Amino acid sequence: MLELALRLSLLLEMAFYATLAMHYGDTSLATAIALALLAMLALRAAAIAVTYAYAWAYRGPSPSLPLRQTLLMVLGEYAAMLFTFMVLSPFERLWMGADRLPPRAGTARLNERGAGAAGEALGRRPPILLIHGYGCSRAAWWWLRSRLEVAGWSVATISLEPIYTSIDNYLEPLHRRIDDVLAATGAERVVLVGHSMGGLVARAYLQRYGAARVARLLTLGTPHQGSELARLGIGENGRQMRPQNAWLQALGKPSPALDALAIYSPQDNFVMPASLLELPGARKQEIVGLGHLAMLYSPRVVLALLAALDEPRAERGEGGESETEPQPGRADQVKAGSGDANITDGTA
Repeated sequence: MLELALRLSLLLEMAFYATLAMHYGDTSLATAIALALLAMLALRAAAIAVTYAYAWAYRGPSPSLPLRQTLLMVLGEYAAMLFTFMVLSPFERLWMGADRLPPRAGTARLNERGAGAAGEALGRRPPILLIHGYGCSRAAWWWLRSRLEVAGWSVATISLEPIYTSIDNYLEPLHRRIDDVLAATGAERVVLVGHSMGGLVARAYLQRYGAARVARLLTLGTPHQGSELARLGIGENGRQMRPQNAWLQALGKPSPALDALAIYSPQDNFVMPASLLELPGARKQEIVGLGHLAMLYSPRVVLALLAALDEPRAERGEGGESETEPQPGRADQVKAGSGDANITDGTA
């Protein structure tokens, strides 16, 4: 289990650094622990620096950001990494709890008794299934899940394990989770939302099982055509995300009948060059000045998701069209939750 493995690795890492400090620096235990924590933070800052070095080396034609916005973006991405892997994921059960999946039929009955517009909308909407990315767990969705629920959506999550295996090994667990979500809600189809590798898991599921039970596909920062940074990845899934590899080339395009949208940042620091974030045959939407992990904590991403989720299929353009970022006028749909993230998303 990733949660236990992360807790153990953090403990061992801190013990290692503290032991070095006490052995070579003749420090007290309290000082050694403080130095160990600083070393852990420095190591993760170095990791973020490596990702942005790759992003710079493989930068595309997008205009450069102002210095202030660039600094906010990098700091936001660093904060997102710390929060995700040192606070959220090691203590998933404390943060997440079970998914809340109200029965759709029950909601419809309440609407007939005058339960209100919010309940009526929930009764009509398909549930959302969030699929996390490489090296993560369902804990990565803690912030976004609550914002989607506040907006009236029924949201489910899944943890894909083991973390370093073929993406194909995740398809049967995803298939079973979709069964569970549909059975719990009484819905006929789900909306699949995948972050990073999670978008590839969703596409591989669609290729194997078809789109009969999927209403819509939305991806966030997914390396649809691979990423140069994946050359540093470990595990079969890491190799499957390298550009031009056989697994990616065998992955088919979404069915024209399926509504698919790729949301991404041209400044993504895990997927580069940015052109590899585009999904051939699907619409795309850029959100400028946002890091890869910071997408999970961005009010702008919430607004983009809500706009895509609420827009009827009949009113959408043809696949492959580019869209602009949704306007702040939709902020009322996420209420107070849209602005209270502890992690900046790099907006100027």
